[in-house]
Amino acid sequence: MPFRLLAASLVAFISLTSSSRAEQAPVTRSVKSGTWSASDTWSTGKAPLPGSTVLVRTGHTVTYDVNSKEPIAAVHVSGTLSFAPDKDTLLTVGLLKVQPGENTSDEGFDCEAHIAGPKEGEPRATLEVGTPDRPIDAGHTATIRLYYFEGMNKESLPAIVCCGGRMDFHGQPMARTWVKFAKPAKAGDTSVTLAEPVPGWRPGDIVILSATTRQNKQKKTFKETLRLGGQTEEMLIKVVDGTTLRLDRPLAFDHAATDTYAGEVANLSRNVIVESADPVKARGHTMYHKHSAGSISYAEFRHLGKEGVLGRYSLHFHLCGDTMRGSSVIGASIWDSGNRWLTIHGTNYLVVRDCVGFKSVGHGFFLEDGTEMYNVLDRNLAVQAFLGKPLPKQILPYDKNDGSGFWWANCRNSFTRNVAAECDEYGYFFQAPKTAEFDPMLSVQQPDGSRSKVDIRTLSFLRFEGNESHTQRRHAFNLGGGVPFGEPTVNGVGPDAKHPFVIRDFKVWDAHWAIHPVSPSVLLDGMVVHNAEYGIWRPVYKAHVYRNVSMNDVPPATQYAFVNGKPSDEYPMPVELANDQPPVTVVTHVVRSANNATVRGTTASAGQLKRINVNNKPAQLMNGTSGEWEVAFDNVPAGPWKIEASALDIAGNAEKRPHVRVLP
Repeated sequence: MPFRLLAASLVAFISLTSSSRAEQAPVTRSVKSGTWSASDTWSTGKAPLPGSTVLVRTGHTVTYDVNSKEPIAAVHVSGTLSFAPDKDTLLTVGLLKVQPGENTSDEGFDCEAHIAGPKEGEPRATLEVGTPDRPIDAGHTATIRLYYFEGMNKESLPAIVCCGGRMDFHGQPMARTWVKFAKPAKAGDTSVTLAEPVPGWRPGDIVILSATTRQNKQKKTFKETLRLGGQTEEMLIKVVDGTTLRLDRPLAFDHAATDTYAGEVANLSRNVIVESADPVKARGHTMYHKHSAGSISYAEFRHLGKEGVLGRYSLHFHLCGDTMRGSSVIGASIWDSGNRWLTIHGTNYLVVRDCVGFKSVGHGFFLEDGTEMYNVLDRNLAVQAFLGKPLPKQILPYDKNDGSGFWWANCRNSFTRNVAAECDEYGYFFQAPKTAEFDPMLSVQQPDGSRSKVDIRTLSFLRFEGNESHTQRRHAFNLGGGVPFGEPTVNGVGPDAKHPFVIRDFKVWDAHWAIHPVSPSVLLDGMVVHNAEYGIWRPVYKAHVYRNVSMNDVPPATQYAFVNGKPSDEYPMPVELANDQPPVTVVTHVVRSANNATVRGTTASAGQLKRINVNNKPAQLMNGTSGEWEVAFDNVPAGPWKIEASALDIAGNAEKRPHVRVLP
């Protein structure tokens, strides 16, 4: 149901308790493997009671088979807690912590400071809400409801935290989580036509229909930038009939769709759910820490994120470095967030694909501190990243957190096929100025795995291709500019002319400023702009090359605004580009059946790929833009199996650090 109804029903639905942390009962410990509901699984001789603290001990596997509104204070998982995939389950909990050992403290959120990496051969502390091979069954739901107990630290709890363990959330797969409109929809319509079928979408699912007409507030000064309101609509599906959705009520707004420019319809509902019990009282958050493992597919994270609190986001990969290489977030729905959708902080090699972000306070898909490298963001949808405020003690002091669908300070990542719509300030924003408070010389990982200090302003994209931004009240894409008029920029520093920021096949429509390229050394190769006040706005015209750029419904005087102080149609001839950046490969899925196996992954590359090898066998490239690939193996030996994957591009750049995984 829509949030306005869901929030009210959650408050009414939860059975509130007066239990506080000060009144907590002795710890209930597992004594053997078994089901949660079985009395002989537990040291107390009965299933855990409301308000209790629970420890699933090392070596024990407990199957969670309960659907309970009554809140458990804390569940500490040192062994394995696995949700039953064949029934409806609900765990209402204050803290769910996945960490080896016997510690049952509420503290310890700085896991990177005290948790060492796992030893080879030792089992991990594990939370399984579905697995990649066995997601939660269709027709059933697994829900974790984060509940605040009086006396808990309100800035850190309630929460789900993984400290060196493995944490998996896997719901039923969808062929597509979001699609384009096939035909325009008018206010008053009760059905919409989609550009492709949507198997897996069901009656009762929550969908959003993205706005296609931007809203600009009348104001006295430019900096009065509060949002007037939006035209993205939240509905329920009544009927799915091929490419037609019948909705629960008439549309309030028109939604445009042509062959070239069309809004999006996205499904927010999944059958694996993490939510806050009372979003008004205290929102929850989720965190992966260094040395953790696990992935997310087709799970829903709703009403999470602590507004105004640093590090307490809806979904957060915190200082993982490259210890979680192989992890991915696929097909997730992250919505109504009080503090961003997905934060990648000090983490490399994460693959984020087919996710939907809807309504966040502050930036949505957020790479936090400028050290993040080799992450892949592919075919994600960002709708309504709202104006927020800078967070207390945030790492980058210049960031105003003013509502960007995608925000980053280090471009050595891959952005492909993403769409940003109706965000308060930016669809996409790269920001990395040198200021009195911030030195952009940071220690970042190199292609061979070593680290060295580099001015992050000089790092070009791993890939930026096929992205789209529409219905933006301000910037569709701000590449290194100020906020909004020259306040801190990249200070004229960028890559050299042979390693420019390469932006390919970028589409902008219904926006104020299409692109604001302040960084030097830019190759804009393929851009379509439709219905904008400004096309290429205030570029710092240093080693810029624009080709295959087309604009329509853009005033002629503002198509190329302030190029050398005046509009210009003259551009320098392309320079000779140096293609010397090696590809980056991540093995994301391994499916074993008897003695056969299918291995899937993603390779991000600045240039065209020549081949991808997995254990010296060539993989089939499924999509040249996103870098998705697959390879099948026969006669796989029983027991531990080592996989090594690497890539080579057509320029001869070989991956310097193959991805190696050892499966049990």
